[in-house]
Amino acid sequence: MAYDVVGTRPVRPDGTEKVTGRAVYGADVQLPGLLHGKVLRSPHAHARIKSIDLAPALAIPGVYAAVTAADMPKVQAEGVANLGESSIEKQYMQNMILAGEKALFHGHAIAAVAAVSPHVAEEAVKAIRVEYEVLTPVIDVLEAMKEDAPLLHEGLITKSLGKPTGKVSNVAAHMQHARGDVEAAFAASDVVVEREFRTAMVHQGYIEPQTATAQVGLDGAVTIWTSTQGAFGVRAQVAEILDLPLGKIKVVPCEIGGGFGGKIQVYMEPLAVLLSRKANRPVKLTMSRAEVFQATGPTSGSVIRAKVGATRDGVITALQAQLYYEAGAFPGSPVGAGTGVIFAPYKAENVLIDGYDVVVNRPRTSAYRAPGGTNAAFASEQVVDEVARQLGMDPIEFRLKNAVRPGDQATYGPKFGAIGLVEMLQAVKESEHYNSPLTGPNRGRGVASGFWFNGGGPSSSHISFNHDGTVNLAEGSTDIGGSRASMAMIVAEELGLPYDQVKPYVADTDSVGYTDVTGGSRTTYATGLACYNAAQEAKRQLCERAARTWECSPEEVEFMPGKGVVSKSDAGKHLTVAQVAREMNRTGGPIHAVGTVNARGQAPGFAVHIADVEIDPETGKTTILRYTAFQDVGRAIHPSYVEGQIQGGSAQGIGWALNEEYVYGSDGTLRNANLLDYRIPTALDLPMIETVLIEVPNPNHPYGVKGVGEVCIVPPAGAVANAICQATGQRFTELPMNPERVCMALLKAGSR
Repeated sequence: MAYDVVGTRPVRPDGTEKVTGRAVYGADVQLPGLLHGKVLRSPHAHARIKSIDLAPALAIPGVYAAVTAADMPKVQAEGVANLGESSIEKQYMQNMILAGEKALFHGHAIAAVAAVSPHVAEEAVKAIRVEYEVLTPVIDVLEAMKEDAPLLHEGLITKSLGKPTGKVSNVAAHMQHARGDVEAAFAASDVVVEREFRTAMVHQGYIEPQTATAQVGLDGAVTIWTSTQGAFGVRAQVAEILDLPLGKIKVVPCEIGGGFGGKIQVYMEPLAVLLSRKANRPVKLTMSRAEVFQATGPTSGSVIRAKVGATRDGVITALQAQLYYEAGAFPGSPVGAGTGVIFAPYKAENVLIDGYDVVVNRPRTSAYRAPGGTNAAFASEQVVDEVARQLGMDPIEFRLKNAVRPGDQATYGPKFGAIGLVEMLQAVKESEHYNSPLTGPNRGRGVASGFWFNGGGPSSSHISFNHDGTVNLAEGSTDIGGSRASMAMIVAEELGLPYDQVKPYVADTDSVGYTDVTGGSRTTYATGLACYNAAQEAKRQLCERAARTWECSPEEVEFMPGKGVVSKSDAGKHLTVAQVAREMNRTGGPIHAVGTVNARGQAPGFAVHIADVEIDPETGKTTILRYTAFQDVGRAIHPSYVEGQIQGGSAQGIGWALNEEYVYGSDGTLRNANLLDYRIPTALDLPMIETVLIEVPNPNHPYGVKGVGEVCIVPPAGAVANAICQATGQRFTELPMNPERVCMALLKAGSR
């Protein structure tokens, strides 16, 4: 179906302000009497806090307040708090913000101060005296699981399959997906491949550090300006942590300089509120880049064992995996998602997948674009590739033979609905890239598939009409990748208006209905549905107002995009949207439409990537020669932003594959907390990433939308690993596959 607005590529509404530097980001907020906060952080990865003396800091002129965990209210320990793409038990929430009895990772916040300037605050932080009892840290996931490993939490009882085991350990939880008989299936298989893989902890790498400004009024009302992926999530977390009523908290989302899942969990916001309340002044806290690395949520490092069996004619008979994920200092790694992602593109009658959530002395992990998925696919896609090559089958043909189709049962449980994996694999098989020659020594081509669940959930939007017929659109989703444009396009399409006559904006928590986080690949699907619903209500009201003008029943008129309101009995009789809006006060007052939804029926995302690489045998450096990302996008509302999401996720996945990792010393201290030593890819490291959009519409959305922002990071590590294997003849099972690791493997292979 052809559309007038949907599927076009208009300029984003926030573009001019951003490129001219006028957009207000979190650190740009300035209030009268503003104080600046700084945080004292633990130099130890694991230490008991014996005493904290704030007096020397408070004695410094210009210091207005200082807080520790003792300033936190006592909150109910029971229950779980939802963080959008993850969750955390309430008993751990406060301890994440300020350490209680123990510091549990290098960089754990111990105290915070507010002063007249950042420099005075820094001096105050240095003056605080803390007495520690240093304890032995545990930073490796398998070491943490041993019976004699140092315990991070003496009260952490392992849950297995959702039930407490009574055992105290660093293993927070064990989960499982099982069906059939894998042992018998492996025994009957003609080919079985089993390998162990390791992935390093990595950071999302957003440009803008976390920042928050809080002001507590004399009536106790709290206003927070912050860089966040979900204003309502911030409101809920601050309410839980500080035991405040939701109605007393207003959160104003500023423009956001990237998040990728890392700006859902709060860090600075509760501290800013505590300090503001004590100082009776507004307080701003902004992290340094080192603090971002040390004390926000990266994604998990992992150990994964993957095993695949198949018949000689290329049918997968059994799939088995064990996934061990680092949760960081508090439970809640994305291992559950990893267990769902790892074999999701493949159908099999016999499946056994076990996942383990393990605490270690590192910062608690947060979501990172398909959290847990990249780790899982790095393992599974290499094993699948190896099975195909042992059978002498083309890797795409093997994936096509075993690809899930609509109606197939996923390895993690439910049956698939509208998915386009087969169409996408067929497109890859027939593509110019896949069929082009790759000549020359030390070159290889790899492919990998990827999966992500995609989300729905609650969203809200408001449409109000101006007298000139233009529309103001308020919605509650933080705009990270151009979602304001997509929302405006949906409304413009429905109302038959030019795109530039719809003015979208992201509202604060007092000005729009509850809206879940911008995450989980839910925004265009769920908030887009809310905007669509608001547009339907707006059309109903426009028809009602036209009927009043014509002194007829609303049933006698209908809305037609491009024409406005038309008489059913006289096709030549119509009123444009602008004409109806101009008379709205005379016909009943302002026209204001609300759209809400608790979206269900979202369709999962699939992607297939092709990577061509060249290896320098002397240095081990991997050069990406060409990269193409195929993705089932349902229908692209704004194709440029869909392509941008896919290119961005691919670039991050390539960085994860080749260079990125947290480097910890044996004492648990982070050694590379800066963007010089933690190396993310630049434009010099990447080719132009080609994108191919496969549109298999989701029947549960009026425009067929599927989430697109996360599945694109799942295949890159596996695709690059398979390409390096073809180029070198060596299978690499540890991320990152950096020059040192590649070079050492080549030297070792050459010495045999």
